[in-house]
Amino acid sequence: MGYTFASDTVNEADTCREYVLPRLRAAGWDDEPRRISEQVTFTDGRIISFGKTIRRGKQRRADYLLRFTRDFPIAMVEAKADYKKPGDGLQQAKKYAEMQGLKFAYATNGKGIVEYDYLTGRETELDTFPSPAELWARLNGHEKLTDAQVKQLLEPSSIQAGRTLRYYQVIAINRAVQAIVQGKKRVLITMATGTGKTEVAFQICWKLWSSRWNRTGAHRRPRILYLTDRNILVDDPKDKEFAPFGDARYKIRGGQAMSGREMYFAIYQAIAGDEDAIGLFREYPPDFFDLIIIDECHRGSAATGSHWREILDYFKMAVHLGMTATPLREDNKDTYAYFGAPIYTYSLRQGIDDGFLAPYRVHRIISDVDAVGWQPSPGEIDRYGREIPEGEYGTKDFERVIALRARTDAIARHLTNFLKKYDRFAKTIVFCVDQEHALEMRRALTNLNSDLMQQYPDYVCRVTADEGGFGRMHLSDFQDVETKTPVILTTSQLLSTGVNAPMVKNIVLARVVGSMTEFKQIIGRGTRVRDDLGKFTFSILDYTGSATHHFADPDFDGYPAITIQETMGADGEVLQEQTLDENPAGSEEGDLIEYEPIDRGEERTRDGREAESHKYYVDGGAVEIIAHLVYELDANGVRHRLVQYSDYSGETVRTLYPTAAALREKWVDPEGRNEIIERLAERGIDFGELAAVTGQPDADPFDLLCHLAFNAPLRTRRERAERLRHDRAYFFDRYGAEARAVLNDLLDKYTLHGVTQFRIPEALKVPPVSDHGTVGEIIKLFGGAEVVRRAVADLQRLLYAA
Repeated sequence: MGYTFASDTVNEADTCREYVLPRLRAAGWDDEPRRISEQVTFTDGRIISFGKTIRRGKQRRADYLLRFTRDFPIAMVEAKADYKKPGDGLQQAKKYAEMQGLKFAYATNGKGIVEYDYLTGRETELDTFPSPAELWARLNGHEKLTDAQVKQLLEPSSIQAGRTLRYYQVIAINRAVQAIVQGKKRVLITMATGTGKTEVAFQICWKLWSSRWNRTGAHRRPRILYLTDRNILVDDPKDKEFAPFGDARYKIRGGQAMSGREMYFAIYQAIAGDEDAIGLFREYPPDFFDLIIIDECHRGSAATGSHWREILDYFKMAVHLGMTATPLREDNKDTYAYFGAPIYTYSLRQGIDDGFLAPYRVHRIISDVDAVGWQPSPGEIDRYGREIPEGEYGTKDFERVIALRARTDAIARHLTNFLKKYDRFAKTIVFCVDQEHALEMRRALTNLNSDLMQQYPDYVCRVTADEGGFGRMHLSDFQDVETKTPVILTTSQLLSTGVNAPMVKNIVLARVVGSMTEFKQIIGRGTRVRDDLGKFTFSILDYTGSATHHFADPDFDGYPAITIQETMGADGEVLQEQTLDENPAGSEEGDLIEYEPIDRGEERTRDGREAESHKYYVDGGAVEIIAHLVYELDANGVRHRLVQYSDYSGETVRTLYPTAAALREKWVDPEGRNEIIERLAERGIDFGELAAVTGQPDADPFDLLCHLAFNAPLRTRRERAERLRHDRAYFFDRYGAEARAVLNDLLDKYTLHGVTQFRIPEALKVPPVSDHGTVGEIIKLFGGAEVVRRAVADLQRLLYAA
């Protein structure tokens, strides 16, 4: 006689294989160009970082994604086991459909089918799945696309090795193409930095170009202009993402307006006019371009009266597609007034939740002069013999009004110590006040890292406009994941946006960032993830209070939560560590002042000072770092009260399970226990780390959770096991001698290694339990597989009974 632990019911996998797939095929979903995508994983799983532990949360996986064409998903299907109701999976199907922007969601148990139609808001029971033609007719009845527009919308995207589109990119591409072919003149897409806006722009252009869309309806390919404000934001896309366009590409520069291509690239400055010139853009007829893509459109392109707006007004017959990483704010309202509401938004928080963007840890470092201000002594003169005006100077004044070399040196010293502690080859960008400050910071960092500079002369480099081609060369090496140096780049404005450097692990704020828009752009330099190279998180080292200020803004999407304050000496050593139980939303410096950055370029006097400069230079004195606070983004991505890891774990347990009884009720059941472990893991709570942090390696996980959450007595696993043997001896007496021995061996294994030792049949295959025979022989000792399963379940229930 054979024994099995398999269930007689049809599980979810069986439902998919035996019932759902044949019915989908019967409805025509497997007939080209229609497609059935099975077991579609469409997120990477949130990166959870707590202490030294980094893991990924649960990925989003759909049972079936129905595609009208390869690039046009139309419906979501979720399957459940046959013993469940047909509609049990509908909530999950709707959740996934909403994430993917779909209008139809289905749930089934293999026997019945339940449909939710977002176009009508109705839930309906069905006998069969709708055909592709039926769903398309219902969708297009709502969207009202003409046959020509359908052809353009369904034009295939460009497939290239290593460039698989993510679900949100597919949504953005299809919505933009639909809006354009249906005649919308101004279109806006908002996508967080690091989520692939350039790839989206390329695919939009490719589909329109390949389908020969143009605004006049003539039989020709469209003429498209890709417009932005920095050469690097033009050159990189032209040479990389847009390479499939081949000879159709052309960059407008050097005063030459070529008109024989189809995919044009330009920066505003190269084609705009000024007082002395009418502007190169006027060399083209006003109706020349069919589509203009304005990348980083939040940076002034839509402001009334600007030279950039003049270009857009001149080419007003073209469709204007704006792309930005920043949601509507006071400092970019012109953009939204011009383009209107975005047709699609994918935020920083969504990117972190999906695991496509890296979470971050914020270090707030405070120097004594930033904390209390700096005052010159009476009659004090600066480096150039000028008397420094009396008054108190604060963070907003440093390197703009008063340049304190000692403060720059203190920041550089602290940063160097930080890198020595964690990783001296972690790619780092230091944002300084201006190009001159970036030069001073490079000097200080070079001298503090002279041991590495001897071996790697490019370990520290400045990348600013003044560096020209050398700076671009250093930046290219910095971006290359295979190149070890440069490691530290000092800059002012040049790298704040549009630079793809996936291995950046540290963003250093040595200047005030008053604008939320610019702040998001800056931290976006670190949000890219590289699993293959171990890049999962990044740190923000904030020496000016900018991060603290912006995290206090309720509109910021993604907050750090846990704070530890370290008081430090002048050379960066930790003098005292303290956990804060208060919200640090109020910055020590008070309100930060927003300002436009000063870039004085090359206008200098013969002695090296900037012409007409109102900055004073102080070379003497001493500045110390007096505090270092660390904020960690928790697994929920929201701000909490500032607590220790153990306190956070206790609060999380109470949130999920309000009482110890509720926790116990779930814990005694193996499936319920797995659910608890999974839910806590998704929130960054690891039992191994929790036991280590609390100094309780022998505690039962259940007791540890109850102790932290409900102040219950703390027991070890051995104490629980001995109590069971003493108080519940009758349980063991139910079974024969050898069966009792098996149960006692399982209990001993639990004492040493924990509740994972109760997994059946795995636990029966390892010593000392396996010493009693094979799995089949052990089952015979109990009188059957179900008796074994029930015995082990009862053992666990009694173990946690009190």
